Amino acid sequence: MSAVLHEVLSRARKLIGQWESEDCGVLGVKDFCRYAAALNDVDYIRRARAQEAAGEQVVAPALFLAGTLSWEDGPVEDELRPDGLALRESPCTQGLPVRQVHGGQSVRLGRPLTAGTRVTAARAVTSADQRRGRSGEFVLLGVTTRFTAEDGEDLMTVDETIVVLDGVPGEKGAEKDDEQSGAAA
Repeated sequence: MSAVLHEVLSRARKLIGQWESEDCGVLGVKDFCRYAAALNDVDYIRRARAQEAAGEQVVAPALFLAGTLSWEDGPVEDELRPDGLALRESPCTQGLPVRQVHGGQSVRLGRPLTAGTRVTAARAVTSADQRRGRSGEFVLLGVTTRFTAEDGEDLMTVDETIVVLDGVPGEKGAEKDDEQSGAAA
């Protein structure tokens, strides 16, 4: 296994089971409609706005929480990793020349999310394994995010698998790793 992947594996194993919580704030109809607009779900937007105008409770689209990568404004383009991910969405890989792809997601729904609910997201690395495939070695990271309401009731749990691969030669930072490992760039 490369030194870079070994470092990812080492970092991940130290973090297994350490939960980090983030206050997502009080989520509203506008948040839900922005998500629906990104999906071009005009019917949801019309229905949600009509319910809001009538003073009725508005329920978020079913996968709203799982489909939201971050509750922050997001990084500027120069702060994105070469694979397009923000550092906060790249557990155990900060500063390392790696590529990541998502290897799948499992979603367990709890109580429906309604507008006006304060949501907390708690995230942890749950597993880290070394694997080998046709294209070489890689690390599989298991990451779980639990979304809960202010009263502690579960809204959704998302289990993700992230595949971490060595960076591609020529990618920002990859040359430095090649030099350190003695490989020709």
